[in-house]
Amino acid sequence: MPVTMPGCNTDCVEKPISIGFQKFGRFVGSNPWWFFLSPLLISAVLGSGFYFLEDREANDIEEQFTPVNGPAKLERQFVQQNFPLNDSVFSNQRLHTDGVYATFIAVSRSTSILTAAAFKEILSLDGKVRALNVSAGSEVLTFDGLCARRYKKCIPNRVLDVYNYYGDLFEQTELTFPFFPFGFTHLFLGYSVGGVRVNSTVLKSARAIRLFYFLKEDNRSRTDLWLNEFLRVFPSNLSPRFIKVTYSTSLSRQVEFEANTKDVIPLFSITYVIAIAFSILSCLRFDCVRNKVWVATFGVLSAGLAVLSSFGMMLHIGVPFVMTVANSPFLILGIGVDDMFILISCWQQTNVHDQVEDRLADTYKEAAISITITTLTDVLAFYIGLMTPFRSVRSFCLYTSTSILFCYIYSVTFFGAFLVLNGRRESRNHHWLTCKEVPEECPIGQSKWYELCCVGGAYDPHTGSEEIQPMNHFFKRYYAPFLTKPWTKRCVILLYMIYLAVSIYGCFQIKEGIDLRNLAADDSYVVKYYDDEKTYFSEYGPNIMVIIRGEFSYWDEKNMSDLESCVENFKNLSFIEKDIFTSWIKSYKYYGHHTKLNLSAEHIFKDNLRKFLRFYSDFRQDINFTNNSIHASRFFIQTVNISTAIDEMNMLNKLRDTAQRCPVPLLVYHPTFIYHDQYAVIVSNTIQNIAVTTAVMLFISLMLIPNPLCSLWVTFSIASVIVGVTGFMALWDVNLDTISMIILVVCIGFSVDFSAHISYAFVSSKKPTANEKAVEALFSLGYPILQGAVSTILGVVVLSASKNYIFRTFFKIMFLVIFFGLFHGITFIPVFLTFFDMCSLTWSTKINKDKQGLEDQDTGNSHSNNIQSKTKQTDLKEKQIYYNHTFLSDNNKPCYSKSCPAIWSLAGNNEHLQNSQMCMISTIPMFTVDSQTYAVHMYAAYDNAMFTINSPPKWI
Repeated sequence: MPVTMPGCNTDCVEKPISIGFQKFGRFVGSNPWWFFLSPLLISAVLGSGFYFLEDREANDIEEQFTPVNGPAKLERQFVQQNFPLNDSVFSNQRLHTDGVYATFIAVSRSTSILTAAAFKEILSLDGKVRALNVSAGSEVLTFDGLCARRYKKCIPNRVLDVYNYYGDLFEQTELTFPFFPFGFTHLFLGYSVGGVRVNSTVLKSARAIRLFYFLKEDNRSRTDLWLNEFLRVFPSNLSPRFIKVTYSTSLSRQVEFEANTKDVIPLFSITYVIAIAFSILSCLRFDCVRNKVWVATFGVLSAGLAVLSSFGMMLHIGVPFVMTVANSPFLILGIGVDDMFILISCWQQTNVHDQVEDRLADTYKEAAISITITTLTDVLAFYIGLMTPFRSVRSFCLYTSTSILFCYIYSVTFFGAFLVLNGRRESRNHHWLTCKEVPEECPIGQSKWYELCCVGGAYDPHTGSEEIQPMNHFFKRYYAPFLTKPWTKRCVILLYMIYLAVSIYGCFQIKEGIDLRNLAADDSYVVKYYDDEKTYFSEYGPNIMVIIRGEFSYWDEKNMSDLESCVENFKNLSFIEKDIFTSWIKSYKYYGHHTKLNLSAEHIFKDNLRKFLRFYSDFRQDINFTNNSIHASRFFIQTVNISTAIDEMNMLNKLRDTAQRCPVPLLVYHPTFIYHDQYAVIVSNTIQNIAVTTAVMLFISLMLIPNPLCSLWVTFSIASVIVGVTGFMALWDVNLDTISMIILVVCIGFSVDFSAHISYAFVSSKKPTANEKAVEALFSLGYPILQGAVSTILGVVVLSASKNYIFRTFFKIMFLVIFFGLFHGITFIPVFLTFFDMCSLTWSTKINKDKQGLEDQDTGNSHSNNIQSKTKQTDLKEKQIYYNHTFLSDNNKPCYSKSCPAIWSLAGNNEHLQNSQMCMISTIPMFTVDSQTYAVHMYAAYDNAMFTINSPPKWI
């Protein structure tokens, strides 16, 4: 009765791909030089795209790290259309953007900065800033010529005006906070004086003073020259005794962000050296013929060529190069080396006596599905990442996915071709370094050093494959048997439960959003400024515009009642300061009350509004009053105690929610909302990417892994690793932001890799029990998976030394992805598969049925050595031998070669089996006589034919 694979296998896609790759491997093996040189030529051509690198750089923070078409960008467009800036009446609270400015914060070295000594040093710095000039051709650019003006005067820092007014009496003057009556106005000191200690409204002490120097926005090239000169000169003036100074400009964040790219260039060189060193060390053999030093070197080179080709192609077609893309080469290096280890492992299991092209064919047949699954999942994970609204993520995903494709192509062409060239050298038993022929056995009288350096070409005489490496031996003899023990499995389940519990706890601790200070290097002057700003000036947050959209009947009492109700709703928010409110409507009503105007009549309201605006010119910028219609207007509310990303997220959500619930059509806007918009999409977009990608991963697994249940386990592994990475990254102080979202996309792809390798090896195993399948899977791929994981971590570990948050975050999350992916691949998944190997049960049932049929046919023939054969004469390479246990012949040699009488008698009837060095025999029921266990029947499946062997070899 023929033995067939169980019905739960779905190899309709897997089998043709394996056969196709087998044919392709034979073609590459027959034409290695063509496949070796072509990638080099292609890389040289595409690599020329790096000529355009400088032109393709796109590191604008707003453009790359804020959502495309975010609500705040549309709100800003509305503000710009309806409330154009008036350069002659500058107002920083009415700016559409952050503005153009230089700034510094002076922090007292004592308990209070409100001293004459401290202010004299501040005034000295103020004078140097105002005296700063820079040459622009024949023109000298001065602060006075570039400054933003109000009534023809540069915008002053009013806190300095207060000091200058009181002079020597300043320390005795009782200042009030946050408003201080000065002249005919009340000065708001909340943005200028920080770290305050107040008794009621009386200012007792303050730690910091902040000064701004705003410039006009009409000519950015001129103002940029002055600001760059400020950054060059100002630090040299910082030698005060009584204050510490930090500084920044409107350019600083962008300039420092762009400078970070230079930080990573030397790190990539270090990574490449580490990758080559590790690969060589992993592939080092104490056999001067089988040594894989050159194979490892060219494997790393293959990954490098993939980066060169893919990046060059992207630059040629004009894809923007964002700083986040600089992380990609580290990742690709790890992926390429991972594929290399899988291919080397499969190559070493082929028969060294076969033709080299046949060895590569067998290698591709075994490895093709495994590396194809991981490549497809990685590439699709990144292409799905293109759905994100962040341009930086899109660029990273496009560059990286293309690099992975090139890495895959070069692995099966360039690297495969080199395997053939190296295999030819090995087949001639030539030395790995000198390429001179060496003996297989050490001549008598030669030293150990001679044997080590000049003797090689060893292989396993039983299997014909290369000798088992020590780490493979470790996985087979120690790790896998230990892992499959019942008590070990229980411990693994407990460990998984702990892992899952900690991960879920961490997921609830996750914080959202990127802190803009993290876009600069740790030692940047910008970081120090942001730290001081957060420490001393977080009490008063942004001054928010509330905009009335469209034409609105301001004179209608019902409408005004609705508006006043909405205003009260805003004021009742916990982060809004009720007493700080700027509104032209409030002032106009006050004006109408004192002039006894009936503002409930439309014509009176509009006619007198023009008169009102002549007296209160600041409010002209708050009303779009054209063609005798009010198309839009705005008022301002003051936020307080906005110091963390969570505060910013809650503020934005509640402000927009309050505006949406108002019966009056309202918008809320502040320039910082452009960056806060990420909070509205980061979580939903991350979940969307993960859900879509996981569904695609499941589909690919179902198509390529010949076992539906194991495909579900691969999908489960994805979900489990994502939960773990998300939870532990929160515990490791990493926020969910655009940077971590990129790497969570990576996580989806990488979480498949190791589990897919093991799952595919598990279901491809012909062992009859789940435990034995797990042992064989770990024996075959445990070490390559470990090598791939270590190589990937080594590829990114140098980023941990970076001064930049983006690169350190990349390292942290990639470390978690690889560590948890590895642990799932070689610990959790093998154990879980042994519990849920339903197909194994089906296989066992099938064997029992076949066994019963055999017993019925062979009753009474238990001592016969007759062999009944129903086979046809075909190539052994196209057949499969199913086996369970190893038997011993009479001379106690393993029963898998000609030394075993049972198999030798079988081989005597079939020349193809006779030439085989691997013909294992499976067992069916045993019986015990005198403490010795014997087989009643044995059978082997060969080309869907059944052989019955009725002999009693001893069972191990």
